[in-house]
Amino acid sequence: MNNKLQEHSRLMRALLAMGKVRLAWACRRLHCPVPASALVLEVGSGGSPYFRANVLIDAYAETRERHWAPFITDRPSVLGMGEALPFRDKSFDFVIASHVLEHSSDPENFLRELQRVAKAGYIETPDAFMERINPYWDHRSEVTVRDGVLEVRKKSSWCPDPDLVELYEERAKGLIAGSVIPSNPFTFHTRFYWTDQIPFRVVNPEVDASWAPPEMTHTTQLQVSLRAKLGRWGLSTARALLSQRQRNSKIQLMDLLQCPACKSTELKHGDSAVDCIGCGKQYDVIAGVPRMSVEP
Repeated sequence: MNNKLQEHSRLMRALLAMGKVRLAWACRRLHCPVPASALVLEVGSGGSPYFRANVLIDAYAETRERHWAPFITDRPSVLGMGEALPFRDKSFDFVIASHVLEHSSDPENFLRELQRVAKAGYIETPDAFMERINPYWDHRSEVTVRDGVLEVRKKSSWCPDPDLVELYEERAKGLIAGSVIPSNPFTFHTRFYWTDQIPFRVVNPEVDASWAPPEMTHTTQLQVSLRAKLGRWGLSTARALLSQRQRNSKIQLMDLLQCPACKSTELKHGDSAVDCIGCGKQYDVIAGVPRMSVEP
């Protein structure tokens, strides 16, 4: 798959030619360069899955890492870890991993799992430069692309360069975060398409990125504005109109699953649990969603 050719849809290219950068950026979520017949998985789909995804997986039903937005399960869905995906080898034609790789403390296994379960895919993250000057509490890696290779640098703490961040916040954050980044989203994010294998390198594999993030200083829930409520309603309506709803309702999820612990495909599905015949592990089913995670 040619990364440059697949990077933008015709609509995105037209909008960019007109100087409508922010609108082109928003339209990237409509772009999935696969035929209608392709089976698409989204890893880390969270509270706003891509319309084109047929199957969804996320690590948590709710988490601070996505501001407590609930896991949307409007199509076949699974709870599980990206580093041990509970799916059979090459069971998907395409996998989307948008703003999730940077959360993994084990990016090597995360990327190997993506290429194990899918034939091709798309990865999106904040770019390493933006992450360095504007680090997130729950981000464990800095990601960029060099010479066609996805380059990952594991973070030894949430803020690897506090002196730089202090200078940035004091001198330039208002300008850069308030204007420059929103006006140039393609520059400040990494977007990467791949086929068959993901060309990647982790430049510092020896670093332990499994540190605990900072504690929240408050837990006050912000009141949801009318604009935000209308936005959620709009997204829900768009999902209903643009997703492959009829097809998704017919997908047999059990035909795609395997035990993340022993890799057995001999699974027995019940109303309250999925049992692995191979190793005897039992995975709870919560509100119809299997929780296929291997406990540490």
